[in-house]
Amino acid sequence: MRDLRPGHHGELPLDPDVGVDDPLGPGTPPSPRVPYRDPRALLLVFLGGTLGTGSREALSLALPPVDGVAWTIVAVNVLGAFALGLLLESLARLGPDHGRNRALRLLLGTGFMGGFTTYSTLATGTAVLLGDGRLGPALLFGLGTVLVGGAATWLGIAAGGRR
Repeated sequence: MRDLRPGHHGELPLDPDVGVDDPLGPGTPPSPRVPYRDPRALLLVFLGGTLGTGSREALSLALPPVDGVAWTIVAVNVLGAFALGLLLESLARLGPDHGRNRALRLLLGTGFMGGFTTYSTLATGTAVLLGDGRLGPALLFGLGTVLVGGAATWLGIAAGGRR
């Protein structure tokens, strides 16, 4: 069997949410719960998701679509991709995914960035543009966002790796 522990070169780390029994905070005993059943973890994701979704909605209301294209959604998704890459790489370099690191990942990564970014709205907007016969804007909006978002994630990881 291959060694998949973090820090072993050439191997991917284990998913931090599989078979976890680490506490979210210092001084608390380990729990046999997996994070998706831990009320503290759920609360962190709920809080982060609420703030992220509210932030996206506020930006969408402040900056409405231009000529039927929701450019704010593009910006939100690209910014979110960069921020998530930066966050996860930074947390990975701080040490194992438990305690404070896990709490930050759940609050900011899964919660805030999960609520802030919206690829379902991107897909719907792309479909609407295609339905209106606007192939160029649809490709730029849909495919362009995914490609630029991928590059932004890579840049976020690179920025998080600079120490």
